[in-house]
Amino acid sequence: MADQPDTGLPPSWEVRHSHTKNLPYYFNAATKDSHWEPPEGTNTDKLKMFMAAYHSSKSLAAPTREDRQPGKIRVAHLLVKHRDSRRPSSWRENQITRSKEEALQIIKAHEARIQSGSVSLSELALVESDCSSARKQGDLGYFGRGDMQKEFEDAAFALKNGEMSGVVETASGLHLIQRLD
Repeated sequence: MADQPDTGLPPSWEVRHSHTKNLPYYFNAATKDSHWEPPEGTNTDKLKMFMAAYHSSKSLAAPTREDRQPGKIRVAHLLVKHRDSRRPSSWRENQITRSKEEALQIIKAHEARIQSGSVSLSELALVESDCSSARKQGDLGYFGRGDMQKEFEDAAFALKNGEMSGVVETASGLHLIQRLD
């Protein structure tokens, strides 16, 4: 049998792909448990490398024009959570302990890298976003008014196609948002 790449997941856990949601998820072959978030005991650094190498292209099928409905837009975002976020955990970290000020420094550094042209928001979201949409390079698909937190929605709808927001604060954390359609 060929060597399997190191996922960083605990024993019996593997990464599988949901065809209905077009996203990877975590499955325990021994217990038949499945989760969208990595299980406790995951080496998040190894998982981050595995996901970037093996699950980025499979998950990047963009919504088609047929998915779009009048009044809906499509955005990608990069989320940096902090300890006071609504859910202070992510696929990258089981427990996020950074302060809001530290999160702001991190997202400002991401914003500067994107603005310099050294990396795109989608490339950075894939490995740095605390949202599970990182698996799809931050792509949230199409949504309409009333579907997202108000601050996020207001910022997203104010953007022109291709434009990126400044830092947007919501109960989930700090976001950079880019309008895709």
